[in-house]
This record gives sequence, structure tokens and C-alpha cells, in this order.
Amino acid sequence: QVQLVESGGGLVQAGGSLRLSCAASGLTFNYMGWFRQAPGKEREFVGTSYSGGSTYYADSVKGRFTISRDNAKNTVYLQMNSLKPEDTAVYYCAAKFGVVGVQRGYDYWGQGTQVTVSS
Repeated sequence: QVQLVESGGGLVQAGGSLRLSCAASGLTFNYMGWFRQAPGKEREFVGTSYSGGSTYYADSVKGRFTISRDNAKNTVYLQMNSLKPEDTAVYYCAAKFGVVGVQRGYDYWGQGTQVTVSS
């Protein structure tokens, strides 16, 4: 059974940093990435990493967030710097084997981890 296990959420002041981790059990996916959902809003794409090394980001996080990946450990990381109150959301790890479209088609999801940024 495929599992994506996230860790690293929490409460941080605006301008601070957090690092999220997501470990996949036993499988190497083509794409492993992150989405987030704020209260009352739809889930949105944050960024993703291709197994070959490419990364893609939403405009709202470019220059502040960095995705890295350890294929040997089937783990993806989300380093979040210069956090803003509007980054407050539940962050979900997602993974897929498909290669069409970096923002859609994710088949596997983590349980979500809360990130709260205070002003």
C-alpha cells in the first residue's frame, strides 16, 4: 500500500522559515510535489519536483520556496522561507507516475500538515 507521510508543519512568525518533508513508501514517482488549501479556499498547486531534477513552482511562492528531492529515500522536501500570513494553509504532499501536466493528475496524497504564519 502506497503511503505518503508528511512532517514538519507548525506555527511560525511572518518572515520565518519552515521545512516540510514527505516520505513515500517503497515507490519512486516521476513527480512528487506540494499543494495547499487555506480555509474557505480551493486547494492550489505550490510546486513539484520531477525525478530527473526539474522543479516547478506557483508564481506566489517563487523565490521563497524551494523543493528538493532525495530519490534514494523517496523523499521530497519543501523549504519555505520569508513566510507570509497568506501562506497559512494545510499543506499536502502529492505524487504521481504520469508525466502529463505538472499541476494535475496526482494519484497519491499525504494526510496534510498545518502551516500557520502569524503576523
